[in-house]
Amino acid sequence: MAGLLATMFRQGFSRFLRRRRALRHFGRRPLLGALARGQAPAASAPLATALLRDAAEPPADALRRLGSGPQGLPPAEAAQRLARDGPNEVDHEKPLPDWLRLWHCYTNPFNLLLTALAALSWLSADARATVVIALMVGLSTLLRFVQEGRAHRCAEGLRALVGNTATVLRPAPAAPDPPLHQEVPVRELVAGDVVALSAGDMVPADGRVLAARDLFVAQSAMTGESAPVEKFADAPGPGAGPLEARNLVFMGTSVVSGTATVLVLTTGPRTYFGHLAARAQAQETAPNAFQAGVNSVSWLLIRFAAVMVPIVFMLNGWTKGDWLQAFLFAVSVAVGLTPEMLPMIVTSTLAKGAVLLSRRKVVVKRLDAIQNFGAMDVLCTDKTGTLTQDKIAVARKTDAFGAASVEVLNFAFLNSYYQTGLKNLLDHAVLDHVELAQELRLKEAYRKIDEIPFDFVRRRMSVVVSETDAQGEHHELVCKGALEEVLAVCTQVRSAAGVDTPLDAAALARVQAYTQELGAEGLRVVAVAMKELPPAQSTYAVADEAGLTLVGVIAFVDPPKESSAPALRALATHGIRVKVLSGDNAAVTAHVCAQVGLPATPLLLGAQVEAMDDAALQAAVETHNVFAKLAPLHKERIVRALRTRGHVVGFMGDGINDAPALRAADIGISVDTAVDIAKEAADIILLEKSLLVLDQGVIEGRTTFCNMLKYIRMTASSNFGNVLSVLVASAFLPFLPMLPIQLLVQNLLYDVSQTGIPFDRVDAEQVAKPLQWHPSDIGRFMLCFGPLSSLFDLATFAVMWWVFAADSVARQGLFQTGWFVLGMLTQTLVVHLIRTPRLPFVQSRAAPALLATTGAIALVAVWLPMGPLAPYFKLQALPLAYFGWLVAILAGYFGLTTLVKRWYVRRFGWQ
Repeated sequence: MAGLLATMFRQGFSRFLRRRRALRHFGRRPLLGALARGQAPAASAPLATALLRDAAEPPADALRRLGSGPQGLPPAEAAQRLARDGPNEVDHEKPLPDWLRLWHCYTNPFNLLLTALAALSWLSADARATVVIALMVGLSTLLRFVQEGRAHRCAEGLRALVGNTATVLRPAPAAPDPPLHQEVPVRELVAGDVVALSAGDMVPADGRVLAARDLFVAQSAMTGESAPVEKFADAPGPGAGPLEARNLVFMGTSVVSGTATVLVLTTGPRTYFGHLAARAQAQETAPNAFQAGVNSVSWLLIRFAAVMVPIVFMLNGWTKGDWLQAFLFAVSVAVGLTPEMLPMIVTSTLAKGAVLLSRRKVVVKRLDAIQNFGAMDVLCTDKTGTLTQDKIAVARKTDAFGAASVEVLNFAFLNSYYQTGLKNLLDHAVLDHVELAQELRLKEAYRKIDEIPFDFVRRRMSVVVSETDAQGEHHELVCKGALEEVLAVCTQVRSAAGVDTPLDAAALARVQAYTQELGAEGLRVVAVAMKELPPAQSTYAVADEAGLTLVGVIAFVDPPKESSAPALRALATHGIRVKVLSGDNAAVTAHVCAQVGLPATPLLLGAQVEAMDDAALQAAVETHNVFAKLAPLHKERIVRALRTRGHVVGFMGDGINDAPALRAADIGISVDTAVDIAKEAADIILLEKSLLVLDQGVIEGRTTFCNMLKYIRMTASSNFGNVLSVLVASAFLPFLPMLPIQLLVQNLLYDVSQTGIPFDRVDAEQVAKPLQWHPSDIGRFMLCFGPLSSLFDLATFAVMWWVFAADSVARQGLFQTGWFVLGMLTQTLVVHLIRTPRLPFVQSRAAPALLATTGAIALVAVWLPMGPLAPYFKLQALPLAYFGWLVAILAGYFGLTTLVKRWYVRRFGWQ
């Protein structure tokens, strides 16, 4: 029987964990990580053949075959295709239909054991017990079905708040007019749609490039290649595979720079990504810390039940002689050891926590992220927009030595205006600073020839322009970027008077001294350089960024937020260390950190991170709080190093360069204004980019986690104490201490009393520091508090035996009723005793919902022996004197548990 019990536990909890993964799997993050590590299988041969056919097909033929046109699909046609083909979603785990979900809610260990017990009761001709157990099974199944349905709807609603959209083309009402551009949810895209892409967009489906301008796509999630790939509308060369085809883009990749219009070829599970997801889905993903903890607790109870249940069975069968009754009683004890409401409690607690977090402007994309949110002890974040106001303005525009220069602003404008990459805040500041009249003159005077996109290795980008009235005499390459990287490709420097001189050591020292002064003032410095080129060249590459003339620098100001310093203090108070990971230079980063009260020394630079091996970096991340001049891979390495040191790491970012670190962190945090790739990689989305909002969300996350732990602690310790009491009683009593049906009813009522836990309050000290899952603590807690209830159970046995003479088989009903009532009241009392380290009802009061459920169950426990249902459960009315002893025993239990709790808090702490 122990083996059968263990198998049922294992199957039930495995199914529960699989369904929990289905609830949390709202993004593509786990699969993207597997793909990036090269762990995903290859797509099928028919799919590859179809993609290569699409790549080789002329755009006009592809449009014709899909029944579309250059202006896209009419809305009515798109709606029909959506109804036919289904939403553009990868089927990680499809939502179950209601009937199947109801079946899964039924098939858990608790209900299966109850069903077996009901069958045995029916075979024993005990119709009353059969009916009662059937009602219990129905109630348990329905309660879980309703709660999980609410959780699923809640999660879907939250996901809709931060869902990505795509820009599709729709035919204009009048034929000559240009097509309309409409934003539609990504899930509503269909084959034949024409989509406009730009920098920062996630590619929403597999598509054929119809037109492209300087389009660079990051395909590392598919190929593992870190460098962006340029895409064109031309047909691929012979022998190229689907991923090498330069005119195909794929779901799951992202646009680094440039623009394009793309014909959607396939959507959802029919995409290359969808095929990989379907095949990779068969591989079990490793459970996270919370799932492993739940599994660990369940196996702890399995091992305990596997030992105790056979002993209870043998003891009662041997001493009472009724082996069928002993078997039913042993099975009831097994049910008592099962945390049967755990799926419902966990799901409803997480769902309620997600709703409360959304009210704090924190949207949870994956419900399991709440646990990591509460456990986070290190937060890595950029400074721009988080510590600063995100309102960057041009403060100075000078030549390289500090003299005012209009020319440097003009060149900076041309670079920012003509680039097709994702315009950052500095670009917008430059564009806003140029007066309208001058802007119009510059647009008329220059036309764009080509572009060399930005990347995080060069840390600069260039555009090539030509003067419209110069009749092609020369091209001008205009480069803008980080000071050191631009200086590295300059050989000349221009003064404000327009005189070019060599950039020798003396001139370089003057430039560096001036820019260091700007950095010390907290100004961000961007260098601008240019060079003239012959007009014969039409395409340019990184190699052309050489021999440039430094025109000057633009200095920007981004003052810190007033809320930054208080938010940092609040996070520190709640046990979270903030580390700034910035791509900016050291002087600016240190200045801003000093303004908000964050120690910036010692400061670690990206070049130093690059030179360190993993062991050295792991040591360095413990002693440094501020990192500057970082590339995206540096951020990712720092996050991984912190995790290796045992920290639960959160990373907050909103740019393309933040995606690797967002995926590497335990908890990825982004904002609703972030680029698509950052939102896709994140677990948590902030509706306001503020550390203060984040701090409030952390507290709510910890509250949710605390409430989940309450149920596990209470159930484990209470059930453990009950089984100890049963074991002692079975050895010495001539009858069963409680009938199987009574034990089951008591167990069900206790579970109902705890349905208010998701709504409970949590003491301030319990959420003052990060909460990490330690399954071993549950066993210690159970061994400490479980025997306490057994002591008072034994006291009750003595009172019923010697005071009320319930010492024979004829008077066993009185004995069983007395222990039923006492056991029920101690179990509801312990909910309040161990929900808080404080003195319950006085120093810490439960929420009204929990008070109502526990109070109602306590009243039901007292009423049942005296009510009309007593005969069904074989209970009987208790003498009035019993209640005096009941109060005394409950008072003793309250006092002793409180004393032990104080000792436990001093010795082990309370989480």
